[in-house]
Amino acid sequence: MAKELHKEILELKENVVRMGHLSLDMLDKSMKALKAKDPNLANEIIQKKDLIRQLDSEIEAKALRLIALYQPMAIDLRRLATILKVITYLARLGRYGKDIASAVDELSDKPYPAPFVNLEHMWEHIKKMISNALKSFTEADLKYIQDIGSRDDEVDEMRWSIFRECITYMIEDPKTITSCAFFAMIARFLERCGDNACKIAEKVHYMVTGEHIEIT
Repeated sequence: MAKELHKEILELKENVVRMGHLSLDMLDKSMKALKAKDPNLANEIIQKKDLIRQLDSEIEAKALRLIALYQPMAIDLRRLATILKVITYLARLGRYGKDIASAVDELSDKPYPAPFVNLEHMWEHIKKMISNALKSFTEADLKYIQDIGSRDDEVDEMRWSIFRECITYMIEDPKTITSCAFFAMIARFLERCGDNACKIAEKVHYMVTGEHIEIT
C-alpha cells in the first residue's frame, strides 16, 4: 500500500509542477505581450485561465482522495498537505498573469514611459524566485530558497520605486497618466507574485522539515 501511495504522490507532484510551469508561462508571456502591445498573445494567455482552474480542481480532488483512501502519516501527509496549499498559490500566480494580459488592450495605443523598463527588471527577479520555489518543491531541497526572503525584500523596494517614478511621470506629463497608473498596478501584481513564491517556499520548508516558518 505504501508503495502505491508513493507512486500516486509522485504523479500528483508532477501535475503540480505542470501547473507551476503553466502559471509561470502565463506571467512571462503576459509581460512579453505587454512589452510588444500584442493583443493576440494577451488573449492566448487569458484563455488559459480555464486550464489553471481545471488543474487546481483535479489536483485538489486527487489529493483529498489519497488522504481518505490511504490515511497517510508523517512525510506523506505533509507532502499532500503541501500540495493542497501550493496549488492555491499557483492558481493566484496564473490569475495575475491573466490580469496583466487583460491590461494590454488598454495600453496598446499609449506611450510607455521609462518605468516599464523597471517593471521588466522586477519581473526577471520574481521569475527566478518562482522558478526556485518550484525547483525546491520538485527536489525537496531547501538550498534553492535559502535567501528567498531577502530577495522578496528587494522586490518590495522595486515596487515602491516604480510607484514613486510613475507618480513623477504623471505629474510631469499628463499623457503618461494611463500608462503609469497601469504600471503601478502591475508592479503591485508582481509584488504579490513574489509573496506567493515565498508562501510556496514556506510550505516546501514544512514538507521537508515538518516545521512551520514565516518568510517576511
